[in-house]
Amino acid sequence: MKYEPVIGLEIHGELLTNSKMFCSCSADYGSAPEPNTNICPTCTGLPGAMPVVNKKATELAALVGLALNCSINKHNTFARKNYYYPDLPKGYQISQYELPIAEKGSLDVNDGSENQLKVRVRRVHIEEDTAKLAHEKNYALVDFNRAGVPLLEIVSEPDIRTVEAALDYATKVRAILRYLGVNSGDMEKGVLRFEANISVRPVGSDEFRTRTEIKNLNSFRALVRASQYEIERQIKIYEEGGRVVQETLGWDDVRGVTTSQRSKEEAHDYRYFPEPDLPPLQLSDAWIESIRTQLPELPEAKTARFISDFGLTPSEARFLTSDMALANYFESVVAKSKSPAKTVHSWLAGELMRQLNDSNTDIKDSPVSPETFAQLVDMVNDKMISGNAGKVVLRELFEHGGDPARIIKDKNLAQVSDTGFIQEAIDKILNDNPKEVEQYLAGKETLFQWFMGQVARATKGKADPNVAKELMVKGLEERKK
Repeated sequence: MKYEPVIGLEIHGELLTNSKMFCSCSADYGSAPEPNTNICPTCTGLPGAMPVVNKKATELAALVGLALNCSINKHNTFARKNYYYPDLPKGYQISQYELPIAEKGSLDVNDGSENQLKVRVRRVHIEEDTAKLAHEKNYALVDFNRAGVPLLEIVSEPDIRTVEAALDYATKVRAILRYLGVNSGDMEKGVLRFEANISVRPVGSDEFRTRTEIKNLNSFRALVRASQYEIERQIKIYEEGGRVVQETLGWDDVRGVTTSQRSKEEAHDYRYFPEPDLPPLQLSDAWIESIRTQLPELPEAKTARFISDFGLTPSEARFLTSDMALANYFESVVAKSKSPAKTVHSWLAGELMRQLNDSNTDIKDSPVSPETFAQLVDMVNDKMISGNAGKVVLRELFEHGGDPARIIKDKNLAQVSDTGFIQEAIDKILNDNPKEVEQYLAGKETLFQWFMGQVARATKGKADPNVAKELMVKGLEERKK
């Protein structure tokens, strides 16, 4: 029997606000000098402390809801989600339950075979983050600096049928959050986390079987590996005649296995009830429209435009639009360059990204401005310098800055199209290597690239490759006679 997975994702993202969700403590808990110093009576749950809703967090949450094609609830409420855990100081979490700020949205994703799949977004709601636990050998330490930071939860319907689609959905949500400026997307710091709800069923069936939830996946790699493992684990259970137990799982990245943490809770286990210290949020049509005007061009729309306006392939466009700063850099270069957009993409995706990765530099902090990069690409495209010389110039720009034209002059990198100079080099190479010439003429045509390499070496990379190729072909043909 063949099985298919049924996957729903919950994505938790911290919102980039100055203060916490219900108090005035700084939301930048990472800059706190010591544990438990970025706290107050409200975020530590002391008796009598009263929460106040963060206006900016509400605006950001509505912005995300609109970007995910959701309806904004003009009347939405907060609730107490009751459970006990050491990182939850009040013994409950202030969240949203019956009336979230946004619901009934959708996002188009790729299912891994170039087919588009519409994944419904069930809800987008606001809540507060928990404290942070540090586990030692025989005890755990609690740091409340993070407690109360605004957290957005995005819950999908169980519409995902492949791990590839789950990855694409998570990737696109992360890109949207970054485009909107509501979350940094830095999963290494734990500001964005995934939780996968997974079950399997026979292909063709429409039943929903028992599901498990894998908590706190903090990388795309973990999401893929944990989902694949859990799907295979559940299939094996059914094939052996067993039954899947509904439970919450952790992911052991070292061992590559899911591990049981506790039985899976349902909504009634949390004993939700309206938060008595917070009135419902009443959002006007005018307020919602004012938020809508803040929407930038989102990744999907930008991808479609890059394909139509610049003639890029879908994969090329998706690479560029995966990061707003990268897309902006590309457009700035194209606007300042005479070269085709595909040529700009080739240099940006290749050599520029290599330099950025090697120096661990973000595109926003690139030492090579779009103007300078456009100038360099044009010089290569106009054959003023060779591609290899262009790489040398780019490396120099990264390490020391400067002007491309000056670097080319100082390093004597200008490309030579003078046929006399190139012909002289080719004649010497062919005369000095009679054995290789004989092998080539006998049918070993792969030696042609070796000859071209010798030309590049002899001319120090300055020979125009097209001129050199034409003269080399002619020189070898003459030796057949």
